[in-house]
Amino acid sequence: MSQISGEREFIPVRIAVLTVSDTRTLENDRSGDTLVQRLTDAGHILADRAIITDDADLIAAQLRSWIADREVDVVISTGGTGVTGRDVTPEALQQVIEKDIPGFGELFRWLSYQKIGTSTIQSRAMAGVADGTYIFALPGSTGACKDGWDDILSTQLDSRFRPCNFVELLPRLREHLPHDDHH
Repeated sequence: MSQISGEREFIPVRIAVLTVSDTRTLENDRSGDTLVQRLTDAGHILADRAIITDDADLIAAQLRSWIADREVDVVISTGGTGVTGRDVTPEALQQVIEKDIPGFGELFRWLSYQKIGTSTIQSRAMAGVADGTYIFALPGSTGACKDGWDDILSTQLDSRFRPCNFVELLPRLREHLPHDDHH
């Protein structure tokens, strides 16, 4: 069974939090606050935080900025993953990611199904990798952010988690590119 191993050292990762919303502000962004609280409680570093409206080009521009920033290892977004006309976070991610991580969305929806039933089919939660940076897109609800962090990201972003985790792969994400000192 998978577990946290005391044999490995905890390595904090630098995480940027993006809230995608036409209406939220820092004062009422409960989903963003939930992610920030959980990642800092876990010992990770909040690298940056932003709120962007539901505009694919603006979202992609913010993602590109963080992808280019060597002080950001991971981006977690909340919001814009539904099916309405203004939900464009997955389209923005498709503009920037090099590799899709389909298992993230699949696992998120499988876990979510146990709580909200077939309503989970409306979620387009997804993840990918771009230029050595992980990007995870969660739905905008606070519950979805709790589930995404507590049930998936808390272990996959913990370097001690066995049998494997995303952190131990960070140094290898850019191995196909010319040498640099990203991580």
